[in-house]
Parts: sequence; structure tokens; C-alpha cells
Amino acid sequence: MKKCLVGLVILSFVFSMLLSSGAISFAQKFPSIPQYTSPAEYEKATGKKITKFSEAPDLAELVKQGKLPPVDKRLPKEPLVVVPVEEVGQYGGVWRTAMLGRADTPHLGREVGYEPLVRIDGAFTKVIPGVAKSWTVSKDGRTFTFYLREGMKWSDGEPFTADDIMFWYNDIIQNKELTPVPPRQLISEGKLVKVEKINDYAVKFTFTQPRGLFLPWLATGVKPFAPKHYLKQFHPNYVSVDKLNEMAKKEGYDYWYQLFAVKNDPWMNPDLPVIHAWKVTTPLGVGTRVSFDRNPYYWKIDIEGNQLPYIDRFTADIVESLEIMIMKTVNGEIDCQHRHIGQSKQDYPFLMEQRTKGNYRILTQQHASAVVTSIFLNLNHKDPVVRKIFNDIRFRQALSLAINRKEIIDLVYLGKAEPWQISPKKGTPLYYEKGAKAYTEYDPERAKQILDRIGLKKGPDGYRLRPDGKPLAITIEIGRTALGWPDAAEMVKKYWENVGIKTVVKVEDRSIFTARYQAAEHDAVIWAGEGSAGLEPLLNPWWYFPVSRGSYYAPLWGLWYESRGQSGEEPPPIVKRQMQLYDKLMATMDPEKQLALMRDIIKIAADNLWHINICTYPDECWIVRNNFRNVPDNSITSGMFPNSGPYNPCQFFIKQ
Repeated sequence: MKKCLVGLVILSFVFSMLLSSGAISFAQKFPSIPQYTSPAEYEKATGKKITKFSEAPDLAELVKQGKLPPVDKRLPKEPLVVVPVEEVGQYGGVWRTAMLGRADTPHLGREVGYEPLVRIDGAFTKVIPGVAKSWTVSKDGRTFTFYLREGMKWSDGEPFTADDIMFWYNDIIQNKELTPVPPRQLISEGKLVKVEKINDYAVKFTFTQPRGLFLPWLATGVKPFAPKHYLKQFHPNYVSVDKLNEMAKKEGYDYWYQLFAVKNDPWMNPDLPVIHAWKVTTPLGVGTRVSFDRNPYYWKIDIEGNQLPYIDRFTADIVESLEIMIMKTVNGEIDCQHRHIGQSKQDYPFLMEQRTKGNYRILTQQHASAVVTSIFLNLNHKDPVVRKIFNDIRFRQALSLAINRKEIIDLVYLGKAEPWQISPKKGTPLYYEKGAKAYTEYDPERAKQILDRIGLKKGPDGYRLRPDGKPLAITIEIGRTALGWPDAAEMVKKYWENVGIKTVVKVEDRSIFTARYQAAEHDAVIWAGEGSAGLEPLLNPWWYFPVSRGSYYAPLWGLWYESRGQSGEEPPPIVKRQMQLYDKLMATMDPEKQLALMRDIIKIAADNLWHINICTYPDECWIVRNNFRNVPDNSITSGMFPNSGPYNPCQFFIKQ
């Protein structure tokens, strides 16, 4: 108990400091969705005792038939207790959703897959227990010890123990074919974290220096564990490589590690044991619907001792367009959906008008991201002439001045946004006023003058030429049709061509989009600008400097940072300075110092105008059928806050 108290005291101090400094800030308060790490903790806090456990009728029938152990044998000794948002739910039903193409697996991760070691609370303000019932942090911030739930089981009934964390560490993270480069958050002073098993239900992580963001990083959805009892049959530490490669070839793969990746994919492998509320039965890649059934060994209960989840099944129809998703909603074929939906001027009013027909309500989501539409020129362009142009800050300034942001806001975003450049939102301590408004005024004449000074002369067709005399053209690639991006891009095309820059807008499949930008084969792409409120800026700073090959504007610089100089391209000194500042930030436990370092990183990003941004992120909507309950009226979403996961979708239910 003393160890647990030490950890909680340290965490409380860290997060209270962040709260008092304003690091965690939103325009409104959000529900945290109360939970208790055990029935005993629930009783201590409320005076109410959970006297028995109950289960879904279909599971009770299996118990009766002798095909499943009793519920109290399936739950851990200390199941996590979830307090329902509205009321104790009812068992039964199917939660119907849709995903935009086969590559839209983040949808599955948000609704089904968010079961990390530790969790983010629903207000995006603190770390709370998850798979780990408790933890301790050493005074120097270098050692983190996690205590697991005794008796917790995988979906096949096998025990979940420290061995599953050690398998992840020894056999996945330290295997070069499976993990060529470990996540930066696991590295300190160039050395991989040391993970040790204390006993079956306790594991210790030790770094060479303090890791102030380690717990929040874990809480974003990182899973430092894997089912050893199942996956070891596909790993060369337990089976010969020759035999594994033979197995791989029989299933259509060249190498064992390709087979292992598929076997370890919870959306593609129905045989993989999981700890999610629902387990895949019809996997991704088979037909146009991904289906999941209830996990009989799920480790959470409600305040009356009912084993969660309430809902029997989860499905995601794979659709090829947002229009199909909208029509499925209006026709009553979607129960609860927030990803992609209702984010454009055309869709939102239509969805509002059709609420009665579709029998749904529209709830509000505030986005923790700063900007809804960012345009990322490729600063690592493979054409040296284009690269030089794109890396000239004057060129980016000119393109920014050429954009009529007010017109885009009015026509695409319902007038519910504000012109914005590079800064977290107002009201957050990291807000940088100069960066927020830099070059956001509409001044096409000034833009033309800058382009003239750069030496980009016009050809006979009125469009500008490169210094080598070839036509200069920019293709803007878009990998999602949500958020009004195609409409915004067409307007940007008009503005840029008005100042002489030939522009093409190209909407493409997300998998193609991702492959192209990560290989630095693009001219420009559109995505949102993340990193504004809550823990987002500290945990997800890619918008401010390239942290990985997923950084749209400089994937090769990001790859260099991600690989610690082993791959990619070495960035210029000013970008390396940002990287050094962030490394220093990760190595401090002092929230005030973290904020100061992050302010320096943001200032460099804004002053160098790494990308061109349009406007702030308007509130989004959450479409929920009227009989689909326990969904919070107001919520948060972002790249690092995988809504609806932090709201415990296991407690959603369909009211009869």
C-alpha cells in the first residue's frame, strides 16, 4: 500500500502542477467518467458494496452448458469498476458503425482497442489505472513499477501476467526485424529502457535519466504487452527460423516477421487472444464488414457487479465514401459514430435536418488540435529545384498571404472558425499570439510581389516558372474526404493560381496517400494541425517539428530523428535545435520546465512557418442513436486522445 501511495502522490503532484500552470486547458469542462481500480476501492469511496458478479445472458447459458467457467472465475481478483455515464445498462444488441476504407483501422482502435497499461481520463487531464491497477514512480523519475491485476485473463482464458510484458520487451522490442527502431519514449541517453519482472504481477521499467512523459505516453494507447502463450509459436526465439519461414510462405508471406505481424494484428487475426471488450470474429480483409463478439473474460464491471461490456457485438461496415456513411446514418444503420462524420458545411445541416428520420441525437466534441486544415509543402522534395523553392520561407509566406481564409471559413466551416497559423489555441498556456496570426491576412498583391522578388517569373500562360525555366506546379494530395478538405483545397487552388502558382488537387486512397508522403514523393498534402490543448502538445509535437516519417512536411528529417540518425536525412541546425529541446523536455519531471521548453519549440516552428495553415478546428459532432445510451454529452477528441476509448465504450448500451 505504501508503494502505491508513493506513486499516486508523485503523479498527483505532477498533474496538479500541470493543471495549475494551465498546461491542461479547454474552453469547457469534460466528464472524466469515474472509475475505481477495484471493488474494495469503490466501497471505500462510496460506502456501497458489490456483493456479487453478474454476466450477459448468452454467457450465462454457456456456463450452464459447461462450456465456460462461472463469471467470478473469469474476472480478476480486482476487476476495474466503471461508473456508467447515465445509468446501469442492459445487456444485448449490436453496435453498428462504419469505417472509411480498409486503411481506416484507427476507427477500430478508438472504439474497441483502447485498453492500455494506464489510461487517460475523459477530461484529458491525468493518468488513471487501466490494465495496471497501480504503479509507483521513483523520486528521481527514472523507475516506474507497475502492478497488474491478479487473475486477469486473455480472451481465450489464459492468464495475463508479467510474462506477457517481458515477451513484448525481450522478443518484440529487442528483435530488429520486428522493431527496427524502438519508440523514442523507450530510449534515454541512447539506451533502451530496462524492463524486469519482479513477480507474476509486477514489472519494473528503469531509464538512465528521468522520463517525464513516459506515463502520459503509455496512456495514449500504447500496449507494452502481447500474449506470449500464443505468439511464441511464430517467433524465432522459440521456433527455428527455417520452420517459421516455411510457415510464412504457406500463408503467402516471404519472411517469418511478416507472418508474425499478421498473427499479432487484432483486426486481422481472429485467433489472437486480446483483452478488449470485443474480439474480432470476421476480420479485416474478409468481406465488407468487420465484426466483433463479446470477450467472455473481459476484466471490467459496473457498479452493480455486472461484467462488461453490455453490448453483445460490434460491427464496422467498410464504405468507400463519406456520402455512403452519411446515408447509412440517416437511414438508421449506424448507432454511434464520431469519426469522419458531420464535419463539412453540407453534411452537418443535413444531419441536423434528418435527426427525426434517423432517430439520432447530435452531441458535441471539442478537438484538442489547433487547426482543421494545414497545408504541408514537402521540404524534403526529391526534385532539388522544387526543394529549394519550398525551403525558401518567403515562398511559404507568399502562398499563405494568397489565401482568403475568411471565405474558406464561411463557405466550408460554417463560419465557426478563426484564421490561424502556428500556435496552440487561445486559453492554453502555450498560446503564441505572433505565431497564431502570422501571414494570415488576405493580401494577394503582396504575395505576388514576394514571388516576383524570389525570381519566379511568369510564362506565356500566366503561371510562374521555376528558375530552370520549367513550369512550377504544386499538387495538393488529400487522403481523407472528411473535414471539408477537398472543398478547402479547391479554394486554395483558386487563390494560388490567382498569384501565378499552377495547382492541382488530388484526392486518393489513404493507403496510397500515406505511402507517398512517408517516402517524400509528394509536393504538398493536407491534414489537420494537432497539438493544442490537454496533454496533446507535449505528447504529440509533430506539428511543430518533424518527430517521425509521419511528419508530412519533412518526413526524411523526421525519420532521421526517429531512427536516431540511422535513416532519413540530417535536418538543418534550426530543426536539430527543436529536436534537442524536445529530448531535454522528455528528460525532465518538472512541468514548468517542460512548458518552457515546449514554448521554445513552438516559437521556432511559428517563426519559420514550417507549414501553411487555414483556421482553427471547429467543434465536431458525435452521431448517437436515441436508444444508444451512456455516451457523454460533451467530449474531447484528438490524435492522442482516442475517443471514444477513454470514455469506456464497454459501458455504452442499447436501451430496450
